[in-house]
Amino acid sequence: MNNELFAVINRLGQALNQIVVGQNTLVQQLLVALLAGGHVILEGVPGTGKTLLVKVLAQLVQADFRRIQLTPDILPADIIGTNIFDLNTRKFTLKKGPVFTQILLADEINRTPPKTQSALLEAMEEGQVTMDGESLPLPELFWTIATQNPLEFEGTYPLPEAQLDRFLFKLVVDYPDAAAEKQMLLNRQAGFQSRRLDLARLKSVATVEDILLARQKVSTINVDDKILDYLLGLVQRSRQHPDLALGASPRSAVAWLQTSKAYAWLNGKDFVTPDDIKTVAPPLLRHRLILRPESQLDGLQIDAVIASLLNQVAVPR
Repeated sequence: MNNELFAVINRLGQALNQIVVGQNTLVQQLLVALLAGGHVILEGVPGTGKTLLVKVLAQLVQADFRRIQLTPDILPADIIGTNIFDLNTRKFTLKKGPVFTQILLADEINRTPPKTQSALLEAMEEGQVTMDGESLPLPELFWTIATQNPLEFEGTYPLPEAQLDRFLFKLVVDYPDAAAEKQMLLNRQAGFQSRRLDLARLKSVATVEDILLARQKVSTINVDDKILDYLLGLVQRSRQHPDLALGASPRSAVAWLQTSKAYAWLNGKDFVTPDDIKTVAPPLLRHRLILRPESQLDGLQIDAVIASLLNQVAVPR
């Protein structure tokens, strides 16, 4: 364990908790995804600080940040860019889109058509964009955070399963508790306004290099064979669960391992335990597993199925 690097990442979490009050668990899950190098869906009703959280995080790590407000008329070229013919030079010039950044916020991703949503697929999976037959690499950190509103369905385009599987976590942004919401009111009384927040004045507590180095440290976390067998047992059980029409994919098994290692490192350990695997299961699986129609009619919730799944596989001793 690199104590100095560990302290830097913990200061990052503390700084985020001070700005976005009442979302401690969410902040920790977001940091796990960042350290695991996986993209995130933030789902929550308007006004819960989703956009603010991402903007503040980007500033705190001195990362290049771009935001796309997705709407039905957004085209793929508006995201990845296009080649424009220059009449003066008689040549095509590449105009890069907002995807060429380190942290990308795709606001309300379910409000744009599938053709535009798919423009992010190659970038998220391979860290590159192909235009006119040429592959262009994205920054090493490249990290996509997509937001969506779970309550409004009119005029929306739900993400297909193939694209959902490319997101590491689906994080549910709930209402803050009473104490946290009162603190928000007190902050407002003291003059704090999130829409006028000068992000440039926020003091950074980490760098992009720190995040990349932390990812390397995460990859060295030890995982015992018994833990690997336990994780594999959970994945296979999800494919046989009576309430599920679709279980965990091989990609999700690899992601489960990586996020468990990131969670262990973030909690000061150099090895993965069964509790680490259980803790990251809900955000990792809730957007990948599909309920059977009869289970949906019975009102079964996917998080309840995940909890049931975790109880059906014996924990290694």
